[in-house]
Amino acid sequence: MHELYREIELDAPCEAIWDFIATPRNLNALTPPELQFRIITDLPDTMHNGLTILYHIQVPIFGSHRWLTEIKHIREGISFVDEQRQGPYRFWYHYHEIQRLGPRRCRMVDRVTYALPLGPLGTFVHRLIVRNMLGTIFDYRHQKLLELYPPTDESAPEQPPVIAAARDG
Repeated sequence: MHELYREIELDAPCEAIWDFIATPRNLNALTPPELQFRIITDLPDTMHNGLTILYHIQVPIFGSHRWLTEIKHIREGISFVDEQRQGPYRFWYHYHEIQRLGPRRCRMVDRVTYALPLGPLGTFVHRLIVRNMLGTIFDYRHQKLLELYPPTDESAPEQPPVIAAARDG
């Protein structure tokens, strides 16, 4: 099992960030264009427990995949999980959380626990390609969030994403 952890502090009310991430079609805005990400499912305006979403994604080197996720464990305004039901990973569990830091500031946390198929070959491919590829995808997401919710203090340097050491087990 592997884990990716990222957090970002955003100058926006938590309610605005929650409204953005609770709208499934907004995932397009946070996905790098080279993944040719396309939502196939008809989507509601906001997510709900048990919502399944079917995507098409083009993963460089690995080809085209259909990816089915289920939204679950929603704590309104605080957190939710998207869990892969079908797709390129043997296991994918993505926990999203919003933490209030002040009236107009919040922290968004992403914690992804995942495993690749193919046993030892999957472990090798993870070390060689997948770990860095996921890092690049979440770097893109970080940059897009900063564009959507730019820092209000122009003198503050942009914060790089917090990256915990990858845990491989």
